[in-house]
Amino acid sequence: MTAVLVRPAIHALLADGTTVRIRAVEPEDRDQLHRLYEEMSPENLRMRFFAMSPGSAVLAADHACEPARPGRRALVAELQGRIIGLAEYDEGDEGDERGSADLAVAVAEGLHHRGVGTLLVEHLASAARADGIRLFRADALSENREVMRLFTDLGLRVTCRADGPETRCTITLDQDDTYLRAVEDRGRTADLASMEPLFRPRTVAVVGAGRRPGSVGRAVLRHLTTGGFTGRLFAVNPHAHALLGVPSYPTVTELPLQPDLVVVATPAAAVPTVAEESGKAGVRALAVVSAGLDSAQAQALLTACRTYGMRLVGPNCLGVANTDPVLRMDATFAAGHPRPGSAGIGVQSGGVGIALLEGLSRLGIGVSTFASLGDKYDVSGNDMLQWWENDGVTGLALLHLESFGNPRAFSRTARRVTRRMPLLTVDAGRTDAGRRAAASHSAAAATSTLTRQALFTQAGVTATRSVGELLETAALFHAQPLPAGPRVAIVTNAGGAGVLAADACVEAELVLPALASDLVEDLSAVLPDGAAVGNPVDVTAAVGEDELRACLDLLTDHRGVDAVVVALVPTAVAAATGDDLVRAVTQGPAGRRSPTVLVRMEQGLSVRLLPAAGGNTVPSYAEPHAAARALAHAARRTAWLARPPGIRRIPEGIDTRRSRAVADNWFAAHPEGGWLGPRTCAELLSCYGIPQVPWAWAETEDEAIRVAERLGGPDGRVVLKAYWPGPVHKSDQHAVCLDLIGEGQVRSAYRDLRTRFDGLMTGVVVQPLAGRGTELLAGVVQDEVFGPLIIFGLGGTATEVFADRAARLAPLTDLDVHDLIASPRCASLLFGASGSDPVDIDALEQMLHRLSWMAENVPQLAEADLNPVLATPGGLSVLDARVRLLPRRPQDPYLRRLR
Repeated sequence: MTAVLVRPAIHALLADGTTVRIRAVEPEDRDQLHRLYEEMSPENLRMRFFAMSPGSAVLAADHACEPARPGRRALVAELQGRIIGLAEYDEGDEGDERGSADLAVAVAEGLHHRGVGTLLVEHLASAARADGIRLFRADALSENREVMRLFTDLGLRVTCRADGPETRCTITLDQDDTYLRAVEDRGRTADLASMEPLFRPRTVAVVGAGRRPGSVGRAVLRHLTTGGFTGRLFAVNPHAHALLGVPSYPTVTELPLQPDLVVVATPAAAVPTVAEESGKAGVRALAVVSAGLDSAQAQALLTACRTYGMRLVGPNCLGVANTDPVLRMDATFAAGHPRPGSAGIGVQSGGVGIALLEGLSRLGIGVSTFASLGDKYDVSGNDMLQWWENDGVTGLALLHLESFGNPRAFSRTARRVTRRMPLLTVDAGRTDAGRRAAASHSAAAATSTLTRQALFTQAGVTATRSVGELLETAALFHAQPLPAGPRVAIVTNAGGAGVLAADACVEAELVLPALASDLVEDLSAVLPDGAAVGNPVDVTAAVGEDELRACLDLLTDHRGVDAVVVALVPTAVAAATGDDLVRAVTQGPAGRRSPTVLVRMEQGLSVRLLPAAGGNTVPSYAEPHAAARALAHAARRTAWLARPPGIRRIPEGIDTRRSRAVADNWFAAHPEGGWLGPRTCAELLSCYGIPQVPWAWAETEDEAIRVAERLGGPDGRVVLKAYWPGPVHKSDQHAVCLDLIGEGQVRSAYRDLRTRFDGLMTGVVVQPLAGRGTELLAGVVQDEVFGPLIIFGLGGTATEVFADRAARLAPLTDLDVHDLIASPRCASLLFGASGSDPVDIDALEQMLHRLSWMAENVPQLAEADLNPVLATPGGLSVLDARVRLLPRRPQDPYLRRLR
């Protein structure tokens, strides 16, 4: 087993929202651990050591403080510097079962039922998996219900065997979906408890409100007073006894009541001091609107929050708000108060936040809770999703994120939340300039468009391209039912408007079907003479209100139509014009089956919500493309909701332990990392059963001839590929010689390669000439933020020319694999276009699953490029593969931790 990897200390939440620090045991902890056991009741000591033995407690504390070694770890949980829990595992003697270890847990007296032991075991299990431990063994008294419940509630597979008064438990450490759901449930409970002081504070203090108008702090204080905050409110200013009628005190520590939430609007230099004072005063949440903190000030702020268990929004933020009429908390400095409603908003940019607050209030959708996350030191989009999921008010979630802290945890949360409510975002930073601006603005790592889009697609997030499009789509989601599919009927009283609407719908990838014959007959019967009953349906300028209403009723009730776009232009031709025709759209039967949207090109605002029958609303757009984009987003959401959750397949023949040994052995000779040689690359791929064409390595001319004779097959044709370390595709350098027959051609090709690449080439790879088939690309790119991204598409020499590829984030489910294969433009070739035979799709799916497992199991995998992969009806094989490993600390993306 390799040397012990020392993990840095991290902070996490207990079940009641308390922040604790999880770290490795140090020799200096001996006295505290002795005290941990000394303060236990005799009964708890008996449960822990099977006897009331102070000597056993001393030995246990001493054993925990021994230096870590392979097969043994010990972790402690600290609360403001005090050790409140210990968990350790020991693999024991070499004679014990390999890959299993004995587990021991201890929790401080009086701190049971807060999740200390469970949190420690989660972290210990994560470390054990990285160390190659597969099982924990734990002995307990059969009457010790608390520890038995701890084991069984973990979500891991536990088997227990009674042996007299004792019970031996075996805990399998597989991180399957059952376990991840259990971890998520515990994390959600803890997260909600920690966010309660932030969004439902009983007492708020504003630090930094000045006497003179114009300061940010004063604006926040004014919003809290004019918004009607129902809790206790204080100002903190050493130079005033009252501000805006609110009592003021010199410091947070001198307030008569302990605030739940402190809003900090001081100069940057004062922020760490305010945070430290707030923590000592027992404050549970900070919203720091101050900007311009340097690295030392930022670290001091975060340290204070972690030490004292305060959740933090900001710094450099607009503030937070909760429109609940029982609370009415508006702790922002936006221009106006948000209208109460059902949309939750989480943004990094204050400017975007103001635009969304104003837009949603204007539309009448309103806001449930709002958080401007700013530089996002702590509270993240993941926290906001979990709050909205459980607040009982939010029905529409809007996020504008320029960066992601833990994208894989965000993805799991988003997949769950989007089953219950739409989650909309702006895909910001799509261009290089936008990514640079995002990184500069939020001090966050920029991420590629391909990676973000993969995340949004897999998680069911509706990604728009602008704030305007976000509001247009939110209006439709709020006002109308989802369409059953992408089929749209267009109704217009002006032919030109219908043409524009038709173009907009097709460009948005909606479908304009031919109307069924029975529907055409019914429409012709209710519309005026001269109406063109196609799609679009041109009802003519002479249409009346009743006729238009009857037309819409027929369309929205027909099973061949999923949505209706009504494009109206005011005329003076008929008695019913303008508002009368609009009334025909809005005052039809309440709750029409298919969504209906209106387009009025004379409308000033991009989108409005018009009152409709039954207390409903109908979105009215100023131009057809806005309506079409919103409907397309709605149709995609329908399709996503109809998909079952994907299943992660475990291919046969995967050897994870051997693959890690291959990586470890290679790093022993190449500690700096780099590109694997052909032998090591092939060995790593074989650990995951990824099929490769037969090949052999040759370092001399004679060796090349001998292996060519062996590999040439029936016709003797072979390929020679010059090799030297590095990432270059050898075909780009003309370092590949194809279709060689016989000793003479092989000898000549080898000499040519040796001459052209003298001093560079270290040998040649010899392969049989591949047959005909479709050349594909499959690969992995390790994103520093998002983790491994699996890429699939057209391969061979056309890879860069056509850039025909799709991407999904690992781990891949069966649905992700299907999407990867079906998404590229070349997909029709794979499924049998133009009468050709389809390739072996099952083999393709297997390869992508295996590639996903390799990306997950080998954390040092920085890049893998299988190109070309030759796919045929009879199977597939990798003709060329490159793999790059870099030294990287493995990190469990699902481990509960604060940022």
